[in-house]
Amino acid sequence: MRTNLITREGFNKLEQELNYLWREERPEVTKKVTWAASLGDRSENADYQYNKKRLREIDRRVRFLRKRLEAVKVIDYSPQQAGKVFFGAWVDIENDAGEQKTFRIVGPDEIYGRNDYISIDSPMARALLSKQIDDEAIVTTPLGKKMWFINNIRYHD
Repeated sequence: MRTNLITREGFNKLEQELNYLWREERPEVTKKVTWAASLGDRSENADYQYNKKRLREIDRRVRFLRKRLEAVKVIDYSPQQAGKVFFGAWVDIENDAGEQKTFRIVGPDEIYGRNDYISIDSPMARALLSKQIDDEAIVTTPLGKKMWFINNIRYHD
């Protein structure tokens, strides 16, 4: 299941991607397709075929982003969240072996390309929700249950 929550920064990033694709990249690729088409035989024209394919990819991503931006709910930080783990929190955790991790709990649309973000839908995030500093969270993994201790919670990087 995919949660429709997103941070303000994540929403702005998706909006910027949509604007870039629609206002900058798509018009540029459309010009290249038009130019390549004017050269004649399209079946052996690599410029035409590549840019036509890229245009389809852009259009597919634009459709996805428009639908997704309408569906998501932006969650902003509230002072009432202080001291507990909720959506958008940066969390420092440690296990009995001394292994430490730091990550931010965000929506599923924000985790790509970031090693320090985890989805709110992940078992780790679910185990940490509503916990406080010094609480322990038991995370169910394919290898069994793991215990983590919460060392720090913050909402601003």
